[in-house]
Amino acid sequence: MKLKGLFSTAIAITTGLIVLVGYFVILPPLLDLRIAILNWFIILAAVALFVGLFNLLSVHANKLRNKEKGGIYSLILILSLLVTLILGLWLGPDQPVMASIFNAVQLPAEASLMALLAVTLTYACIRLLRPAQYAGLRSRTNLISAIFLVTALLILLGTAPLPFVGYVPILSDLIRPFIAQVLAAAGARGILIGVALGSLTTGLRILFGADRPYGSDPSRGGK
Repeated sequence: MKLKGLFSTAIAITTGLIVLVGYFVILPPLLDLRIAILNWFIILAAVALFVGLFNLLSVHANKLRNKEKGGIYSLILILSLLVTLILGLWLGPDQPVMASIFNAVQLPAEASLMALLAVTLTYACIRLLRPAQYAGLRSRTNLISAIFLVTALLILLGTAPLPFVGYVPILSDLIRPFIAQVLAAAGARGILIGVALGSLTTGLRILFGADRPYGSDPSRGGK
């Protein structure tokens, strides 16, 4: 097991260094090797996706076979998945039929979920501001909760037209764009930079052999 772990570590470090150096050093053999490794990764990721797809089908097929509660939803999911998969393989992803399926099913479902998420977050923030004796919990009212609630209300009021009023001029033209395009965009970029730095740190630790999330002894915490 120790030899297997060292072999896996050596392969992972060598592969990572080849791909990393291939981005900075322009050498035809190294470039071809880096492209080949990335193509292998794409193929393996696609195979992993199909494995997860078949696992999803098996789980919901077992629910139908055992007549568990909510089996009708499993049946709808299996039929939708198979029909979409067959049409996608037969017609191709760029056909008008596939675009119609996406625009008629996927897009409205995602829009509904986003709208439900906005309302749910606003309601949850209102509950946070309730006094402890009414909420049944200890008081969690603070400045962050108040700022979040005010921001959510400003975004909702500035996005959707109000009955008999329409769009509020200053709220829709100045405040909402400033919150969405300046404050929210800055926060999103900060989160993405943090994710990038975290991924970079994790990758460097794997390249240096400090972390070994493969072929290691679980009792030693992956070391």
